[in-house]
Amino acid sequence: MKICSIKLSHDGSIALIDDQRLIFSYEMEKLNNAARYSEFNISIDEINAIFHQYGYSFWQMDKYVIDGWDPHEPQVIDLGRGNTTVNLAGYDRYSEESTDIMQRKSFELPGPISFHYSSYFHIAGHIAAAYCTSPMAKAGQDSYVLTWDGGMYPQLFYYHCKTNEVESLGVLFNMIGNIYSLFSQYFKPFLVNEDSLMDDLSVAGKVMAYIAKGTYRKEMIPVFHELYEKHQDKAMACANIFGQGHEERGLIFAQLFAQDFIRQTSSFHYAHEDILLSFHIFLEQLLVKELGVKIKNGGNKAKNLCFAGGSALNIKWNSAIRNAGLFNEVWVPPFPNDAGSAIGAGCCEMIHSTGINHLDWNVFSGPPVMEDTQHEGWIKKPATVEELALHLFLKNEPVVFLHGRAELGPRALGNRSILAPATQPHMKRILNHIKGREDYRPVAPICLEHDAKNIFDPGSKDPYMLFDHQVREEWKSRIPAICHLDGTARLQTVCESDNPVIFRLLNEYKKLSGIPLLCNTSANYNGKGFFPDVASAMNWGRVNYVWSNHFLYERVQKISFEMISSDESISRVDRLQAP
Repeated sequence: MKICSIKLSHDGSIALIDDQRLIFSYEMEKLNNAARYSEFNISIDEINAIFHQYGYSFWQMDKYVIDGWDPHEPQVIDLGRGNTTVNLAGYDRYSEESTDIMQRKSFELPGPISFHYSSYFHIAGHIAAAYCTSPMAKAGQDSYVLTWDGGMYPQLFYYHCKTNEVESLGVLFNMIGNIYSLFSQYFKPFLVNEDSLMDDLSVAGKVMAYIAKGTYRKEMIPVFHELYEKHQDKAMACANIFGQGHEERGLIFAQLFAQDFIRQTSSFHYAHEDILLSFHIFLEQLLVKELGVKIKNGGNKAKNLCFAGGSALNIKWNSAIRNAGLFNEVWVPPFPNDAGSAIGAGCCEMIHSTGINHLDWNVFSGPPVMEDTQHEGWIKKPATVEELALHLFLKNEPVVFLHGRAELGPRALGNRSILAPATQPHMKRILNHIKGREDYRPVAPICLEHDAKNIFDPGSKDPYMLFDHQVREEWKSRIPAICHLDGTARLQTVCESDNPVIFRLLNEYKKLSGIPLLCNTSANYNGKGFFPDVASAMNWGRVNYVWSNHFLYERVQKISFEMISSDESISRVDRLQAP
């Protein structure tokens, strides 16, 4: 059965599943250097061109699915023939007072381009994407599924593998995921005028990095609990959801909660980074505690957990759950946020139409690198992986690395990356500057899986960069560029089956340097998706070298990354021209 699924709103995407195998999933932001979080915006001709790349036609699908969304935010689809408002299932079951979280709704798209399609709750897509891609589904095991998205409360379900029944175990607490970023906008460096308070999708990741500057203030935790109990029934209780969009509910609660917190604590003059760290820990502790309560009351259920929704991008919360000892296995897909919603909607239809609940998938199922053309000012020459490893070792500067098909989800996992040696502390400054990022932002390590335990704690297999690891003390001076301010690292492990080319590169670099890892950050324009081609990296112009599909592109007029001292190094990098 061939299933085409579409996500219309932010993080728009289109996916194709054929007989339980994911053929592709294209996020709009990864096409033509589009803006991060772009909505679905391609025409029927562009869609067909994508399908034809893989030997399919859009019009020859057995099923079409469109992800559900908040009914207070009408969605339109264009397809190049004019906007058409579409009917969709809701955001979550509360939006329609439904008890069946996996219910299927059928519609017909009107207009010159018409077809029948189904739609499932947005939350159902998160459930299905998390479970169907998990090791539990592959092994035929039941699993708990936790969902916590920007506009919904953390909710726990239990997926019965044999029957495909999704049992609801209830809400953990009444705070939507966006509270993390909305609360932060009352404090520096994220402070905005209250009239400008908004659901900014880019804030949460920055907050997660910035809190490493803070000191945990345990005395704040009772205050947060008191304020939650005081305000949740006014703005966040389930009874108040109907007739009100999720963004409006989040703003109301954030205003009440943050304003009251500031009033109660202003005399203590807490540093803002301390407040943000303590609020993060408050949410983390609440999440783990309430999960424990649900599990304890859940009876004799399998101790597996899948976690999905935008909040599952928080590596510190993921690690806290994994370290709590509540579960034997914790699975977070590489696309837990809405980047995986087209896949999830397609999985919902796969389950409904075939009864199959395991998806055969690969994280490198995005767009291939587009063919390059010779670019003025650059020299192109063949370069093997071994030669690239030697180049990184000798040059000690960043290389844009573009290979094969793009990775799914928001994290660059090797195929759309900027790679660099991690042995000098100034490399983090260089990478953050050329990316236009704040100085507190971390740079992730991409490391050989079999060496990870020697360098990191726990150093377990983590191929999707979704958990927190401590850098072991004896390694901090050897790889300072990937050490975050709090001594942690957002580790990505690589074995040969994960990515054979990156695996070879790391092995060769280890032979030369004794270091089995490199710095890894995403290759993209600031605020846009991954580079789709070599020309984009050249036009960006902030590095001297680009490697793609066994060719090295060298800039004729070099940028100098020579480091003399901390202050001078920043001055030199500041002289780079902005893209």
